[in-house]
Amino acid sequence: MSDPALSRPTVVVIGGGYAGINAAKSLDDVADVVLVEPKDAFVHNVASLRALADPSWLPRIYLPYDGLLASGRVVRDRAAKVEAGLVTLASGDEIPADYIVLATGSAYPFPAKSDTDSSADAHDKVRTAHAALSAAQRVLLIGAGPVGIELAGEIKAAWPGKHVTLLDVADDVLGARFRQDLKDELRRQLTGLGVELLLASPLREAPPTEPGELQAFTVVTESGTEVAADIWFRCYGIAPVSDYLAGDLAAARQADGFVEVTPFLQVTGQDRVFAVGDVSTADHKMAGAAGRQAQLVAGNIRALITGDGDLTPYQASPPVIIVPIGPDGGSGQLPGSDELASAERVAQLKGRDMMVDRFTELLGVTAPADKAEDGAR
Repeated sequence: MSDPALSRPTVVVIGGGYAGINAAKSLDDVADVVLVEPKDAFVHNVASLRALADPSWLPRIYLPYDGLLASGRVVRDRAAKVEAGLVTLASGDEIPADYIVLATGSAYPFPAKSDTDSSADAHDKVRTAHAALSAAQRVLLIGAGPVGIELAGEIKAAWPGKHVTLLDVADDVLGARFRQDLKDELRRQLTGLGVELLLASPLREAPPTEPGELQAFTVVTESGTEVAADIWFRCYGIAPVSDYLAGDLAAARQADGFVEVTPFLQVTGQDRVFAVGDVSTADHKMAGAAGRQAQLVAGNIRALITGDGDLTPYQASPPVIIVPIGPDGGSGQLPGSDELASAERVAQLKGRDMMVDRFTELLGVTAPADKAEDGAR
């Protein structure tokens, strides 16, 4: 008797981030799933800023892929060329695909995202930056969006006496799509911790040192304000990862790198290629939205495989956000509520555990992932 698994269609998921692991896991029972990812472990970026302030978190946010798939496989390689029906890897190997899910996400400056494929190297880089940050007395964070706000909160929670300057060219924190009362509350908490806010303050020149480098410097804003610091970090600059698209797929890649999709999250012009998460034009770039898109795409691919049911269109999420300021502070706006999320609510939802447990469960990580490293802090 033939093995039914041999006749299952092949779904190649490109990228093992939040969207990729959800899509791969959801299709493992109905398809031959191949997850292509150059990193040797899933990186829980939501907690990366916490790990910079407290490296004991590192083993909890670099999670192996070994337990993710029961039937499918994870290929540690980079997609060099992706066309409809065929994925060519950097190694030169080719994977024919009945369905493809583009889930390569985006690059973002360290420390919010790792820029290395080796967990050991990533751990070393975080520890080095932690040591430099620990020695600094004055910290400059450029970018007052969610990353800048969270990093300011993490630094103040770990080192209350450090002087932190949060600078942005915009005239307020967080971004235009969120409520003014939320911005007011976040500013109130930041200033209450002693964070200096310099808004509507473009710099005349970038800092003369590399981000994360311990060396005193002074920069000047366009209005003439001098800012002295010992270290700085860039907290802005998302860049979608989509340069591997070829053939007809390349036509869906916009000038800014994002991939155009239909309401069903199919790549424009394609029936069996989907794009989810940060690389897609479908929604704002958040881990929660990436997970929801992945679940929807998995359902749509399942419908195409089984021939059972129509495809489901994606509905963009309302402006929802949770912004921790350290383990016990922060605020947010949640769906269905006119009230801002309290600091205690934010701590319960994210600030204290940084949502680690849900991803250890998804990845089937059974070994303890919360042991503190020697010499942390």
